[in-house]
Amino acid sequence: MKVEATQLKDCYIIHDTVFEDSRGYFFESFNQQTFEKFTGLNVSFVQDNQSKSSKGVLRGLHFQQGEHAQAKLVRVLQGKVLDVAVDIRPGSPTFGQHIAVELTAENRLQFFVPRGFAHGFIVLEDDTVFFYKCDNFYNKASEGGLMYNDADLNIDWILKEEELILSDKDRTNATLQELKKQLGL
Repeated sequence: MKVEATQLKDCYIIHDTVFEDSRGYFFESFNQQTFEKFTGLNVSFVQDNQSKSSKGVLRGLHFQQGEHAQAKLVRVLQGKVLDVAVDIRPGSPTFGQHIAVELTAENRLQFFVPRGFAHGFIVLEDDTVFFYKCDNFYNKASEGGLMYNDADLNIDWILKEEELILSDKDRTNATLQELKKQLGL
């Protein structure tokens, strides 16, 4: 396992060591000791989630607030996504900045998104299966969201606006400026 730091503190891209032969492949998708050694973060995952989506589905940008905040370790089991994390930690020097990582079944990359980040992804291939581990249980009352097309975030979702498939909820998320007001910034 190789852990690559990103420009956003505590966000990591994980490259797994894959062993392949004529039978197929094997890799250790997560090892608590190795993760902690490379990141200095002690994260205990308590919930796994999985979704299947069609090309064009955009899920996000979501987050959990307060004591229900969640760190996530995300990956694609089938297909391809552009995965995005936005720093919304008050006082962070990278507040409002984002990172985008292409995750595919072929590249087997994983992306660690720490607590205090909004997270979302756009599906780039039909029948994509997205899997993620969370370090805290979901709490509906603590959920929040950022508008995917907020000009202040300036995220390139790759697909054209007319190709996107969104939930009603994701069409009405807060802008970054509205979130700043909510946080008293």
